[in-house]
Amino acid sequence: MRDKFYHESLYRGDASLQKLSNCRLAVCGAGAVGSNLVHHLMRQGLRRVRVIDFDRVETHNISTQSYAENEVGMFKVEALQAELFRAVGAEIDPVRKKLTDRNVRPLLKDADLVVDGFDNHEARSLVTEHCRSAAIPCVHVGLSAEYAEVVWNETYRVPGDVLEPDVCDYPMARNLILFAVALAGEAVVRFVLAGECRNFAFTLKDLAISEVPAC
Repeated sequence: MRDKFYHESLYRGDASLQKLSNCRLAVCGAGAVGSNLVHHLMRQGLRRVRVIDFDRVETHNISTQSYAENEVGMFKVEALQAELFRAVGAEIDPVRKKLTDRNVRPLLKDADLVVDGFDNHEARSLVTEHCRSAAIPCVHVGLSAEYAEVVWNETYRVPGDVLEPDVCDYPMARNLILFAVALAGEAVVRFVLAGECRNFAFTLKDLAISEVPAC
């Protein structure tokens, strides 16, 4: 394992990589946040990753998500599973289902940590409330135009749905997504290794990262 993650091992140490590989992570959503974040984390050594999403890859996803043109029409979790096996020789646990109040408990019950990358109020609310009631650590990653945030469940407030334009037509720069993914990836790693929970916000226009105070 050390050879494959040579530079991560030099930076974090072999013991840290082992700890990361043992973490049971559930990622809710395989869109702009989820698809890129799973690639990012599994290239840092995470191995026990479940990804929950029921959407298919569409052409407009190509610029902001991890998918390729030849994957259009595939279910996102299955495309992601194939991508990651080719990239790092590891399997994710793909769940091709919509997260609902009926299945949220069995799908998240074994998780050491949940990442919420959903893009709508209903799904985010379901993850938020379940993780609070079940005492499962959860970090939310949100994007909006030039703003991104990484917020832990204790202080998170679920935003309302975007009414106009449709969420799929909302302006979104790839650089904003990648900055958000880097912040979320470091938040996940620091939590797994040291139990650290810090909230961050990022604005693309001025390239500013700030810590969000707890409520």
